[in-house]
Amino acid sequence: MAATVTVVALAAAVASAAMRGPEPASTAYLTDAQGRALVIRGFNTDGQAKVRPDGMPATTPAQVATERRDMATNAVRLLISWRAIEPTPGDIDEAYLDRLAQRVEKYGEQGFHVVLDMHQDVYGYYRPTAQSPTFGSGPYQGNGAPAWATYIDGLKTQTGLPMWELSYLEPGTMRAWDHFWGTTGAHSELQDHYLHAWVAVAQRFAGDPTVVAFDLMNEPYGGTRQGVEFEAGPLTALYQRLLTGIRRVDRDHWVCVEPQALGTNWGTPSGLGALVDPRTGSARIAYCPHLYPPPLELGDGYSGRSRGQVDATLRFWRDNVLRVARRLDARGDGADTVPIILGEFGLDTDQPGAAAFLAKVVATAEDMGAGWLYWSRDPGAWGPYDDAGAPRNVVEVFATPTPVAVAGTLLDWDTTSEELTIRWRPAAGVTTVRVPTTSWGLLEPVVTSETGVRAVRWDPRSGTLELGTSGSAEVVEVRVTPRRS
Repeated sequence: MAATVTVVALAAAVASAAMRGPEPASTAYLTDAQGRALVIRGFNTDGQAKVRPDGMPATTPAQVATERRDMATNAVRLLISWRAIEPTPGDIDEAYLDRLAQRVEKYGEQGFHVVLDMHQDVYGYYRPTAQSPTFGSGPYQGNGAPAWATYIDGLKTQTGLPMWELSYLEPGTMRAWDHFWGTTGAHSELQDHYLHAWVAVAQRFAGDPTVVAFDLMNEPYGGTRQGVEFEAGPLTALYQRLLTGIRRVDRDHWVCVEPQALGTNWGTPSGLGALVDPRTGSARIAYCPHLYPPPLELGDGYSGRSRGQVDATLRFWRDNVLRVARRLDARGDGADTVPIILGEFGLDTDQPGAAAFLAKVVATAEDMGAGWLYWSRDPGAWGPYDDAGAPRNVVEVFATPTPVAVAGTLLDWDTTSEELTIRWRPAAGVTTVRVPTTSWGLLEPVVTSETGVRAVRWDPRSGTLELGTSGSAEVVEVRVTPRRS
């Protein structure tokens, strides 16, 4: 029944998008302390953080530095979890927060922005006891909520299903989510604890310049409540409550909100409602959906008939994401008030056409004015490196220069392995570009501009180029290429 509803919803979304036509790109971006527009570009770090006893990723800061050199990345989506923050009811694990702070500091030393992502899959992961079965027998069958916050009322939670996502449809999993969202009328304390965990994180990282955003919940699921009823109801209400609570201890960090994954990951529109950011000044709310086209989720490659299906999904996803982003800020005018970050996308890159798919997604993100964070930094078929650390095809696709921080209003930008062009309305400050040093070498970039953009500093060790502007042009444009002898 759930699959039938999803197919019908997807068909309706496709028809609606086809009638509306393409949406205009966004010019809203996350900003840093200097007010510069940030183009978020990097990896989720990493899947092992879901299940390791210390709650930390397996990826080391040194490996992230390699990623920066190879692909000019500038951001990390760092997985955190409720079960690690609040292992027993009401008690915050300060040692875990200390470990997080140390890791964030290391990423900051490498010049990265960090998005802290409260991750979950299939609600929670815990070890079985005689009284309570487990949600999963393997490390990726479920994670997130602590065992004490998981109430399945003795219902079945079968594991080893052909697609791990099917575990969401298990009666026990559905009941756990229904308790969390208040659908059952029992265990209203669960959301209080979730808020408590988030406030502890926000308080610890308030004022930290490396952390750029808090991602409030990875791929929310509504249990027996789905679609608009779930997103416009309990999900929007939780986001508003978390946003208000976080602002009591942290006024400045951006807050990322995600739609439900079911359907929206495939291109259907989201029913999320508008949010009010209680901070003084403009809202700092970002929309951070994911993208997993159905043919690729089912193990197909980006070739043959599936390629056309994936391209159609990507077009509908783009337009629906832009529409939702324009309505999320309750205080805004509906025009580019909410930045967009593609929080996850990825596939088995051993499949046919994988590199072409990744290039298509990145080009789409650039076209629509969105940042992106690939799933994931883990080694293997989905990652940029193999088990021995050797680069895979992902590295070649992502090895392009990028604007890290733009002083002014970023209008558009385009990048290839050999060229970066940026167009923006300038403001006071320095615009920063990062290039992949492994492909560009240590050669000084050539800066070409007819609108007064000039190079003011080049650091070949980090591949960082700083640009300044002069003159009175309302819009400036620059072309950056590697100097070839």
